[in-house]
Amino acid sequence: MIRTASSIRTLIQSLRAISSFSSQIGVGARNSYNSGAVSSLQQVIRPSTYGEDEYADVDWDNLGFGITPADYMYINQSTKDGEFHQGQLSRYGALELSPAAGVLNYGQARKSLTSGRQIWIQGLYEGTKAYRKEDGRLLVFRPDQNALRMKMGADRICMPCPSVDQFVDAVKQVALANKRWTPPPGKGTMYIRPLLMGSGPIMGLAPAPEYTFLIYCSPVGNYFKEGFAPLNLYVEDEFHRATRGGAGGVKSITNYAPVLKAIARAKGNGYSDVLYLDSVHKRYLEEVSSCNIFVLKGRVISTPAAIGTILQGVTRKSIIEIASDQGYQVEERAVAVDELAEADEVFCTGTAVGVASVASITYQGKRLEYKVGAETVAQQLYSILEGIKSGAIEDKKGWVVEI
Repeated sequence: MIRTASSIRTLIQSLRAISSFSSQIGVGARNSYNSGAVSSLQQVIRPSTYGEDEYADVDWDNLGFGITPADYMYINQSTKDGEFHQGQLSRYGALELSPAAGVLNYGQARKSLTSGRQIWIQGLYEGTKAYRKEDGRLLVFRPDQNALRMKMGADRICMPCPSVDQFVDAVKQVALANKRWTPPPGKGTMYIRPLLMGSGPIMGLAPAPEYTFLIYCSPVGNYFKEGFAPLNLYVEDEFHRATRGGAGGVKSITNYAPVLKAIARAKGNGYSDVLYLDSVHKRYLEEVSSCNIFVLKGRVISTPAAIGTILQGVTRKSIIEIASDQGYQVEERAVAVDELAEADEVFCTGTAVGVASVASITYQGKRLEYKVGAETVAQQLYSILEGIKSGAIEDKKGWVVEI
């Protein structure tokens, strides 16, 4: 339930929030970014009737991974020459989009499917999370890395993109404006979803005349319906997530729809998700539908190299560094599916899933089982990562941005 305060107290808090916002947006951040957010957020806070320490009316103990719309979203539309300037916050709601919008019709880069067909893409998305500390402050984990990945993806499919500063500033605006929707510590996180799409109308096959960068958010719990229970994966050798020369290495919106049939089939047979093989040899591990994969044998942790068909996950990158700090030998290389039979542990990483242990993998009718539980390496790495994200462990790497 919302914790209400007197109208006088709420007014004072709102005025205090307005006067202090310009310092809040950057104070304590280990990474410093320019902020043009003051005027936008003042417009949002001024009519608000919610106190700074209030929560939305949400059952925090039963959060799943779904849409619970927060109050505000951020929108920034490019100019005709592809430049992004000052965006603004607005109430969360439906978008008005031309039927001829580039994202609905054409894109600037083709992605080859294993069937030989070509599909066109004109949209990218990212995902990051905000955490609430015990003292009420908000932390966002490595948003600059999401910004850099979006720029890389935009370059791959020839789209203009907001700068890193614009991206991070917009994430801060959305997180702070929707603070009451950020779950209490230990109850979940605020999932923040930036999108970049060709929104201008176009009839012929050409770049869209305008682009829209927007961000919305939702409080979420665990990504998998099993909660924190270990995963049971199925190795898919018929469908493929990505092909060489395609766009599998960027977070294109079209990298996900092609895997839905494989996921549905696997879940219908009782599996948590699908592990994909490379499309050329059908022998090497690539990634799970929405996360990267790691294989542990002794003190060596192996993960498929990001060479164009595998997404360079922010969590993947962080776990590689944390594991190295803990004395493990981390190898980014081609990992053959046969190596699964000798592994001690297998785990997945991603913004949505965090670090998830794998209990079993089924390949060609054979079920392989792995070590799970509190004493695993996966749990050790998860605890360190989540400790840094939530502020429970000192951030010595400059990964956390405090709002």
